[in-house]
Amino acid sequence: MNKNKMLLLRSILLIPLLSISSTSFAQDNLLSETERQAGWSLLFNGKDMSQWRSFKQQDVNPQWQVKNGAMVLTAKGGGDLISKQCYKNFDLMLEWKISLAGNSGIFIMADEAGDYIYSHAPEVQIIDNERHSDTEIDSHLSGSIYDLIASPADSHKPAGQWNQARIKLVNNQLNVWQNNVLTTDILINSPEWKQLVQQSKFKNWKGFSTNEGCQIGLQDHGDEVAFKNIKIKAL
Repeated sequence: MNKNKMLLLRSILLIPLLSISSTSFAQDNLLSETERQAGWSLLFNGKDMSQWRSFKQQDVNPQWQVKNGAMVLTAKGGGDLISKQCYKNFDLMLEWKISLAGNSGIFIMADEAGDYIYSHAPEVQIIDNERHSDTEIDSHLSGSIYDLIASPADSHKPAGQWNQARIKLVNNQLNVWQNNVLTTDILINSPEWKQLVQQSKFKNWKGFSTNEGCQIGLQDHGDEVAFKNIKIKAL
């Protein structure tokens, strides 16, 4: 093979490798034209956290940073995040990744009337199921409605891997999927829901899940956690 042919072959072989390397995050935090037409919007554009603020603050704590196309809690003390916009009925999709032995969560129906973001808001749990100490109860595993509804084992992935979460709330009908597995199908404040609350740590929490909160929250539980591809559709 002559020198010119060798150079041409090398360039052809390198094109896909260079393409993969240079666009490793290019497909994240984008909406397709179909999604736009269907009414989806981004809660994170991969560049800034302009759709969020820290709980009971006007800005985002600097411990929350944008890294490699993800919103990352880099150190304890960043505080919980809350969406600037209100969503009563919505379809929310995002990806999350938890650090080893880490813990975090996604809140729905959040408000700032209580002392904490979790005062009234149900939480979809994010946790390292294998290493964190708060995993002895099934409803504390990832994808569960914390302390209320346990997620199935086939929805779980090890810490350090990206997980897909989808949360849909329509007129108090709550459906949650983790990694394409349905983990929750319940009507909030139905007799079944109220019974679960009475059997949980929230039984004496005034206003829990009965408030008029409508914001999305992301938890600082003191461990590094990352979020990307956060998109929502108001229903």
